Amino acid sequence: MSRIIASLAEISGPYRALYCDLWGCLHNGRQPFPEAVEALRAFRAKGGTVVLLTNAPRPKPSVRRQLDTIGVPTDCYDEIASSGDAAQYALVTGAVGRKVYHLGPDKDDTFFTELSDDLTGIAANQPPIEKVPLAQAQGIVCTGLFDDLTETPDDYRATLLYAREKGLKLLCANPDIVVDYGDKRIYCAGAIAEAYDAMGGESLYFGKPHPPIYDLAKRRLDAIRPGIVHEEILCIGDGIGTDIRGGMAEDLDTLFITGGLAMDIFGENGERLDPARLSNWLAEVELSPSYVIPRLR
Repeated sequence: MSRIIASLAEISGPYRALYCDLWGCLHNGRQPFPEAVEALRAFRAKGGTVVLLTNAPRPKPSVRRQLDTIGVPTDCYDEIASSGDAAQYALVTGAVGRKVYHLGPDKDDTFFTELSDDLTGIAANQPPIEKVPLAQAQGIVCTGLFDDLTETPDDYRATLLYAREKGLKLLCANPDIVVDYGDKRIYCAGAIAEAYDAMGGESLYFGKPHPPIYDLAKRRLDAIRPGIVHEEILCIGDGIGTDIRGGMAEDLDTLFITGGLAMDIFGENGERLDPARLSNWLAEVELSPSYVIPRLR
């Protein structure tokens, strides 16, 4: 049975590292959550290591710049591993061909141009990737919707049907279905990939809950804090189907934030977090996080 807690400090003792989600846990896309920042700072002050594990479709340098822009302090984390990083490996090694159609906003162009240090050498030994129109593409790279503030996956039905008929694979750089941007819920690349799968297309996933991003996170954790074992890692996230499902699949302990994507059910600050209601809901989704908290604090 999942244990409801009041603070991270209440259960953080056995853990030496955190894999912490970003949207809905540490920030809302526009500003950081002060209590979450302080909770991570306190964990690090006791010798813990924080890896920000995000389904953002952009590589680590770009994610770090975004965090700086919205005011997330650099002293509350040690390392970053993104879905963009994990998907870039598949891109540069030709998982969807060398000529690709980019389905996503211009802000995600760094996915093609900016590699983390551990991918630069791999890319240097591969033929270049060329962005082309859909009619010339060998595959699709989806980092999101062109305009996620106004569009939905239904707007892409014709595009996806055409791609399916051509037999194109779709590389999904962000498996999240939705995120909350301020007070607005917007669709992510995962929603496009899900729609493509539903119509018979083939999507490839590299972020949470899929193994590649956890392999990447562990490699980067080992590079800065060698010797930390699975039992000493706690996964934190508000996505029951991504953060929690992925952590459990990796046999890691998990802390579910109910005040993020599930706030409509449990309230932003847990005001509707009834233990019986929580238990019934978790039984419906067939997942059981180790711990539950309304907000990271």
